[in-house]
Amino acid sequence: MSEEPQLTGKIKDKLIATKEQWAKDGRALTGQSAKPEERLPPGQRLTKDFPVLDLGVQPNLTQKDWSISAGGQVKNALKWSWADFMAQPQQTYRNDIHCVTTWSRYDNDWLGVPMRAFLAAVQPLPSAKFLMIKSFDGYSTNLPLADVDRDDVFLGHTWNGAGLTRDHGGPVRLVVPHLYFWKSAKWIRHITFMDKDQPGYWEVRGYHMRGDPWPEERYG
Repeated sequence: MSEEPQLTGKIKDKLIATKEQWAKDGRALTGQSAKPEERLPPGQRLTKDFPVLDLGVQPNLTQKDWSISAGGQVKNALKWSWADFMAQPQQTYRNDIHCVTTWSRYDNDWLGVPMRAFLAAVQPLPSAKFLMIKSFDGYSTNLPLADVDRDDVFLGHTWNGAGLTRDHGGPVRLVVPHLYFWKSAKWIRHITFMDKDQPGYWEVRGYHMRGDPWPEERYG
């Protein structure tokens, strides 16, 4: 199984620069906060579409090519093939998506492997407090362990009844619905468990280290 699949597309330098400028300007910040039971976070607008956002390149991955691995502050470093992954417990989910670019989409139906099943397999050490998520396109994002050790966080492979398409992160993406969607990394390939937090791709470019949409943690 290859860990460096062929990439298609061209890096969106202008878009990346624009989004960096958004962080400097505090774009879309309203200065408000809301509670999750209000459903739509501050500064968000509803859409029925599922916009495609990435760095401009997409890995040309098949299920045969794909694998996920984990290491760092864990008892059991592992690497799952697609067959290994599909042999894990499967669960259905319905959630809302909130993207930092201000769109939200309600009632997304998913099928995937609970992150708690993944955590049970790797057994994080007591020193593990944070994760660095790495993707096949070179993307990365950081997360507190507490934000993935939840019933509603999963590794998704099916969206609205069909296999997850490449442009939306297929074969498998992380889904962390209670945070802005840049934390739900597409084309996930490796998770490093860490004792100290480190910024990922957008975090080093001015975006928040956690990304909770309810208090508008867009930028840091």
